[in-house]
Amino acid sequence: MTVTWEELGWERVAEGVGRCRLPGWDCTAGLVLGAGPVLMVDAGSSLAEGARLRTEAQRLAGRRVTDLALTHPHFDHVFGTPAFAGADVHVAAGAEAVLTHGREALRLDAIRNGLPAPEAEEAADALPLPRRPVSGEWTLDLGDGRRALLADVGPGHTSHDLAVLVPGLPGDPGDPPVVFCGDLVEESGAPQAGPDAVPSHWPAALDRLLALGGENARYVPGHGAVVDAAFVRRQRDVLATRFGVS
Repeated sequence: MTVTWEELGWERVAEGVGRCRLPGWDCTAGLVLGAGPVLMVDAGSSLAEGARLRTEAQRLAGRRVTDLALTHPHFDHVFGTPAFAGADVHVAAGAEAVLTHGREALRLDAIRNGLPAPEAEEAADALPLPRRPVSGEWTLDLGDGRRALLADVGPGHTSHDLAVLVPGLPGDPGDPPVVFCGDLVEESGAPQAGPDAVPSHWPAALDRLLALGGENARYVPGHGAVVDAAFVRRQRDVLATRFGVS
């Protein structure tokens, strides 16, 4: 039996497109529904969060998640991935190497940020090898006219940033495009530039997001409230000034 977005505490962003803000690190997870495949965007910070997202997504869709897009390889967005057994996992090309060979670094980062050590170890050990690295752009047909464009827009926040554009439904001018930005955009705090960030390319990655979505899109950040193009543009300019990039 399916339920509404609101009944599960999710936010409806557009027709068949929703997101939730997870506790702890305020990470966003997204869900895109058509008549066919079911796309989840990011998987949460632990196996427990991933299991919660899988269960809620299945209730909303009436069927299991078939595809999982990971916006970047940080523990708070990927450690729930093992809960989505059988789903095709999509990442920006190169992120599969991080998720395969960089598990110890992810585990340690999770513990430093407050994830209990047993949970961090369990998630790191169980991370699957992504099956679908995206180089450039790749389109997933979800049925009923709904498509999702997965775009390798980085580097920026990390060396391997993936964005997901969900265009408005054909023939429905009231259905806005939606862009899942990952941590290239943050609303609830200043964008975080860790050791794997590529500051010199970050403003260009935001220019790419704006080109994908356009002025009327709803931009879903990795942390915080949904924003508009003007917010993304302001954050782009702040980052350009911060990092000395034109």
